[in-house]
Amino acid sequence: MNAPVTALEASLLDRSADFPILSQAVRGKRLAYLDNGATTQKPSVVIDALTEFYEHSNANIHRGVHWLSQHATDRYEEGREQVRRLLNAPKAKDIIFTRGTTESINLVAQTWGLQLKAGDEILVTDMEHHSNIVPWQLLCERTGAVLRHAKVLDDGELDVADFRSQLNEHTRLVGLAHVSNALGTVNPVADLVRMAHAAGALVLVDGAQAVAHAKVDVQALDCDFYAFSGHKIYGPTGIGALYVRSAILADLPPWQGGGDMIRTVSFEHSTWASGPQRFEAGTANIAGAVVLGVAIDYVLGVGLDRIAAHEAVLLNEATERMQALPGVRIIGTAPHKAGILSFLVDDIHPHDLGTILDTEGVAIRAGHHCAMPLMTRFGIPGTARASFALYNDSRDVDALVAGVQKAQKLFGVSR
Repeated sequence: MNAPVTALEASLLDRSADFPILSQAVRGKRLAYLDNGATTQKPSVVIDALTEFYEHSNANIHRGVHWLSQHATDRYEEGREQVRRLLNAPKAKDIIFTRGTTESINLVAQTWGLQLKAGDEILVTDMEHHSNIVPWQLLCERTGAVLRHAKVLDDGELDVADFRSQLNEHTRLVGLAHVSNALGTVNPVADLVRMAHAAGALVLVDGAQAVAHAKVDVQALDCDFYAFSGHKIYGPTGIGALYVRSAILADLPPWQGGGDMIRTVSFEHSTWASGPQRFEAGTANIAGAVVLGVAIDYVLGVGLDRIAAHEAVLLNEATERMQALPGVRIIGTAPHKAGILSFLVDDIHPHDLGTILDTEGVAIRAGHHCAMPLMTRFGIPGTARASFALYNDSRDVDALVAGVQKAQKLFGVSR
């Protein structure tokens, strides 16, 4: 019997109608899209806004004296203001547009990071996405700095005692996930930032899995850098943003050279634009920035508190029902989690499970989730991961559970 729909769920069930892709059948079945940790689907207002921009506002920005260029510039900067609003950053000029979280972290590594020297240390955690590991490894190879990592406990929670013990006078930067993309663990970021600052280190937060699921306030967190990707918050691919504390941003050297990041250029010497424009060389993803603003407006209109509560209902329901199945093991049972459920099914490889679920119209992610060190820590090659969004409901949980049961019967492992 299907679990009853709560009043909270019912209040959001109609949101699925905002997303055209969810109306289609997959493999002849209703689409249960549970791969939101990888990318979210787009509401009609976002899809329509992209077309509307190209039909009515398309021009290059910051350079033209004609009306259309000025209009496009205004809309681009409105997108920046929407990001500021989402993160509660002090100023819109603290926001740099990038292609996403990965590029944002690389930007910090290749600008701020160049001051590091042999003996300096960068501290990350065992639960980081590769994008918050590899850029620091490359930086350490270049500068002689050392990359260290804090442990994760058996339930997927960060070992805060180990984190604290690794902070020292040599720690220059801490890179940490706000929410683990592989486990759903929500880290106590404000507390970790205080510890890092007390040791004299700056903190970069990977917010890719956080911004669509809960309110983020960079001033309350007191972090120095905060990165996220637009496609994880119902916006376009190829656009994201990096918040940088104003005092740090003012001293960062340019990253890429070219148009729009300069003030003056001569063959003898060039000078740089101030603020975020110094890091947005070339023609930006103008439409992406504009439409990201629309996506943010949509999310804030629904309400992040409401979204978080809805996803918590679904995560709890899915966790209870999956745990009730024989042979299913949940990976990541920290007390504070966002809407991510990683699991293993005895005698069925996650890739095989994902393939069978696909025949039932259920889209999940299977593999190491760009978190290979974390998988190594748990002694597994990967997991199956179901991740929830505001448009999911109990029918998606039903389909997930039924699909796992079908896989167990096909593999002869049901009990």
